[in-house]
Amino acid sequence: MSEPQYLTGRILLAMPGMGDENFEHAVIPIFVHGEEGAFGVGIGHLREGITFHDVLREMDIEPGVAPDCPIHHGGPVETGRGFVIHSTDWTDDSTMLVEPLGALSSSAAILRAIADGEGPDRWIMSLGYAGWGDGQLDEEMHRHGWYAAEGRPEILFETEAEDRWAATWAAEGVDPSLLVGQTGNA
Repeated sequence: MSEPQYLTGRILLAMPGMGDENFEHAVIPIFVHGEEGAFGVGIGHLREGITFHDVLREMDIEPGVAPDCPIHHGGPVETGRGFVIHSTDWTDDSTMLVEPLGALSSSAAILRAIADGEGPDRWIMSLGYAGWGDGQLDEEMHRHGWYAAEGRPEILFETEAEDRWAATWAAEGVDPSLLVGQTGNA
């Protein structure tokens, strides 16, 4: 029997026609995948009507020098919970380092550091996450709902949210226009 292939550090791409509107053109860096399940944070879609300054003010943090940038839709689970995906030049006790993606933090300390100009050089914030129970992601992979791309920090930090799905496919050597009209029921 072969060892399971865990996807920590990879970027999940939703296959066209996967049948779940929550994940249409989803781009989800995977930060944990093991025997007990998987956890990732979406970066392929922006949340409407909320910016980084809104989040800071909600947490009683003065925005300071922080840019007022968009917030990403991290996933359908706990949509009010914030996660910052960032470069590894800033960490605290809540930081999870996952190569090659970088780091993930969820404390108010990173928000304060960004507002004070002392945070990581590169970062994006998402609200919510995507989670899978024991074996659930593995089953969805077998049904062709997802494609596991290489984890590329440039996709996270140098590509606009609306371009990440196509850019990740292109980085894998796949013309995303050839995927249109295909279903996940292969």
